[in-house]
Amino acid sequence: MQLQATSEHSAHKNLAPGLILATLGAIAFSGKAIIVKLAYRYGVDAVTLIMLRMLFALPLFALMAWWAGRGKPPLTRRDWIGVFGLGFSGYYLSSFLDFAGLAYITASLERLILYLNPTLVLLFGWIVYRRRITRWQFVGMSISYAGVLLVFGHEVQLGQSAAAAWGALLVFLSAVSYAIYLVASGEFVKRLGSLRLVGLATSVACVLCIVQFMLLRPMSAAFDVAPQVIWLSILNATVCTAVPVLAVMMAIERIGPAMAAQTGMVGPISTILMGVVILGEPFTAWIAAGTALVIAGIFVFTRMGR
Repeated sequence: MQLQATSEHSAHKNLAPGLILATLGAIAFSGKAIIVKLAYRYGVDAVTLIMLRMLFALPLFALMAWWAGRGKPPLTRRDWIGVFGLGFSGYYLSSFLDFAGLAYITASLERLILYLNPTLVLLFGWIVYRRRITRWQFVGMSISYAGVLLVFGHEVQLGQSAAAAWGALLVFLSAVSYAIYLVASGEFVKRLGSLRLVGLATSVACVLCIVQFMLLRPMSAAFDVAPQVIWLSILNATVCTAVPVLAVMMAIERIGPAMAAQTGMVGPISTILMGVVILGEPFTAWIAAGTALVIAGIFVFTRMGR
């Protein structure tokens, strides 16, 4: 009886810090879209912007990989091939497509599309591993996609149909790329540990983004941007990239992945609020209804679909 009481006390003790970390991580992740939209106002393109973000983030992720790998056996050739593939899909390709899509759509729609990620993971799990999709999961998916289509339809009505369609497609492909990473990373998480894998995969992505810039742009263009873009990129690399990765990892250790994912529902709401306050994006009944549908759908998907 005393052991049970001690266990419950320990769980409650970890709950509040875990929830705070998960909430801060979700809000910080959401700020990435706001910073990207702000940087675009200074005439920078996606190739340069993502290179700057990854350039400043590389030392942080390399340090993370080193710290998590202390005392661990070195990676085999197979491990390195896997890390490269996961870094390419989960952090390089998905990030570039996301940055490119944000040039055409609002931060609110971008966040709602990315929030469909759990449904894509389930679909890929069904395709690759023939994992069963329950009725409630299908219902939740339908509700969420209806919410995204509602917000997308609103943006099309604003007279930006071609641009909105292209931007939404790019961001959706970003979500697909990240879902592939999540589905394929299971084996490597068990072998290397989550923190070490994230540090290595993101370091690979950083190098790929820098190489991409060197191939497509002259080196002189690296810092031939407005000073505001440099500072926004540093903020993006630290507060909106490295810090939330650590915060969410620490939250999962304290409250588990399920509750951390539920807390992440604050992400779309915080993006919309920041978009309205900082970017001056419109907040209409269509956006409110679409956001409510997406969040409700993911809630049904994760809670009722087990």
